[in-house]
Amino acid sequence: MIAAALSIALLLPFLQREGPRPSDAEVRAAEKKALVFLLAHQEADGAFGSPRNASFNDLWENPETHKAWTVGTTGLAVMALLGEGPAAEPALRRGVDALVAKCDLKRVSEWDMDDVWGYIYGLQALARVLEDPRFASAGALGPIERAARTYADKLARCRAGGWSYYANANAAWRPEWSTSFTTAVAVLALVEAKHAGIEVADGLLEPGLRAIERCRLPTGAFTYSVEAIPGPGRMEGIDNVKGAIGRIQVCNLALLRGGREVGVDRRIAGLEQFFENHRFLEIGRRRPIPHEAYYQVAGYFYYFGHYYAAEVIASLPKEKREPYASQLLRIVIDTQEADGSMTDYVMHDYPRPYGTAYGLLVMQIALAART
Repeated sequence: MIAAALSIALLLPFLQREGPRPSDAEVRAAEKKALVFLLAHQEADGAFGSPRNASFNDLWENPETHKAWTVGTTGLAVMALLGEGPAAEPALRRGVDALVAKCDLKRVSEWDMDDVWGYIYGLQALARVLEDPRFASAGALGPIERAARTYADKLARCRAGGWSYYANANAAWRPEWSTSFTTAVAVLALVEAKHAGIEVADGLLEPGLRAIERCRLPTGAFTYSVEAIPGPGRMEGIDNVKGAIGRIQVCNLALLRGGREVGVDRRIAGLEQFFENHRFLEIGRRRPIPHEAYYQVAGYFYYFGHYYAAEVIASLPKEKREPYASQLLRIVIDTQEADGSMTDYVMHDYPRPYGTAYGLLVMQIALAART
């Protein structure tokens, strides 16, 4: 009985996350704090994130890994700064310059393909920049367009039907593994690039969409990997709904924006699963070892999952957005640190700026969605 009571006591903070509906003023105050943090932590070259405080080991010693993570983090920060008005514009322009200057990423090693995150978020950020009237002059657009094409071309070359971030070191140079969520964010970046006028090769999106569809299970979850015979696996495994809630939203969103039928009921069902099982994301937040939490949840899925939940909420009919938007805002605001940052993982100096960027995006999108 004592053990059971103790277990319940330890879980209560995770089970009672939902608080009162945050007011617009509360959201704006949290947004301002997050922006102050992000502006104060921009690197001298305009980028965000760095290998400082690195946990060096045989996985993350390669400089190309850090270059890719820096570009990925900077891409997210630029996406967030685009929505923050004149106060953020100087930092925004420096961030865009960094994405242009750092676009020549390379494959990290024979097995490590973390460069894919730089291609994805570098491309998506520059696609949004190309559609922003502040960057409409021909002098600004030329370098941005060239860098965006570089990211798109490199992304196109590192796929296996879908996309992933590791490969078999003993296989051919072309990867043979895909994951649902990496494929989903790649599809989203390519869709936005195409909309912004960046050429996307014929036959690139359709295999990615088919790969995501293949991962969908009858439970509403999406398997972690693209499998020949997809299934939920072990009851306590990563492909259980509780282990998949950080992936469900991005996969539904990618299918929707890629032109597939993802009805309102399906999107709402995914959001209901997200909030019903949210405690498993919460328990995994800030754990230093990937996939050590229940259902193999990793900390770095936390703000990733919340950002794409915000995008799914914004895709709903207006009359259905409010309860989900307010609940999401409450959760994200309550995770903000005293210095305005948000972080979900312990790894170098990337998680705080990328977490804060994701948090800013959630606040921008969810606040607009409920008005």
